[in-house]
Amino acid sequence: MAMLSTMQSLNKRAFGRAMPAARPVQVARPLSRTPLRIQNLRVNNVEIPNNKKVEISLQYIYGIGSTTAKAILRDTGVENKRCYELNEEDINKIREEVGKYTTEADLRRIVAQNIKRLKDIGCYRGRRHIMGLPVRGQRTKTNARTRKGKPKTVAGKKK
Repeated sequence: MAMLSTMQSLNKRAFGRAMPAARPVQVARPLSRTPLRIQNLRVNNVEIPNNKKVEISLQYIYGIGSTTAKAILRDTGVENKRCYELNEEDINKIREEVGKYTTEADLRRIVAQNIKRLKDIGCYRGRRHIMGLPVRGQRTKTNARTRKGKPKTVAGKKK
């Protein structure tokens, strides 16, 4: 008690008024944590969704379509279930199998090199790429707006 009154008198001298006695500090209780769970699965530097089936999730990787995804599941022997249900062993099998295919940056680079080669040799397909027109024989009188862009209005013919 004597200690408390001494503290009050010190506070009074320092601040010019009586300060309330210090309250005991409440120690924060540790928060109850939920167990960690993987949000998304990373395969070949691509995050694939965790809540979809493996066959569908693999198709988020550039260069893997429906047929390739089915082949990967068949070769690894992994059951087609939701990604969050996979264990570490299954995930590693899938990663190894996907690594055997040309995907993502490598495949994009190969495609870009092929288009550049067509442009350099000046073949029909290369010239169509340069002009931004359809390459595979589609009509251009109508449609082809995806390749040609917004329509450029031309004044009608005067009679």
